[in-house]
Amino acid sequence: MNRFTAAAATLALFLGAAPLPAQSGDPMLAPIAPAYAARWLQPQPPHRIFGNTYLVGFAGLNVGLIHTNAGLILVDGALPQAVHDVEANIRRLGFDPRDVKFILSTEPHYDHASGLAALARDSGATVVASAWAAKSLGSGRPRPDDPQASILENFPAVTKLRVVGDGERIRLGDVTVTARATPGHTPGSMSWTWRSCAARRCVDVVFASSLNPISADDYRFSDPAHVGIVATFRRSVAKVRALPCDLLLSAHPEPSGGDRKYAA
Repeated sequence: MNRFTAAAATLALFLGAAPLPAQSGDPMLAPIAPAYAARWLQPQPPHRIFGNTYLVGFAGLNVGLIHTNAGLILVDGALPQAVHDVEANIRRLGFDPRDVKFILSTEPHYDHASGLAALARDSGATVVASAWAAKSLGSGRPRPDDPQASILENFPAVTKLRVVGDGERIRLGDVTVTARATPGHTPGSMSWTWRSCAARRCVDVVFASSLNPISADDYRFSDPAHVGIVATFRRSVAKVRALPCDLLLSAHPEPSGGDRKYAA
């Protein structure tokens, strides 16, 4: 895929603020794995990447934001202890978190999904996910066929869900986002693509789910019970490689070089 190298000058327009404290007594905001999560939640100023595409997350966790003429779309929700920071970042860009209509989920792991319930509650948004992921999000628990199941944390369950399949389109105002099934890291992982335009130029944006094969110690990809998982990974990698892409974002910044681009 070709990568679009967006100008980094706009990053200087935003100054980071101290993280907001978690709301005391709110079970949806109870910290999950705080010591381990600290590596992901280093503050990062929100910034416009290109056209209607923004990032409102952290140095180790991307949270995407798409501005449409009918409201906002978020991609992923980080952790419960980060929800207020995500909402504050949306406000710093001049938007209102209550205008979020859809939250797109890449995978039902606590680092990307445990903030979804609170963000959906605060905004009234619908969380959109694959059928496999929706079962996990709706229960707040990892599924047993997830390669990382035995090392994952439970998280607040999502109540307002919409299930989509591979290639299905989500329309909001003047923006259409397409779901791209990319199973492997989890059987229900989903990537998302859309077009972003500015100054008579349009680019193809890909927000990719994780594609790295990680498992708990008690899970073996070579086990006959998991036959086909390697082929699944290969198909997903080939699918992402073939997507039209000028601007690549990923659930964690490092695989798409986002950390280096931001530093530059």
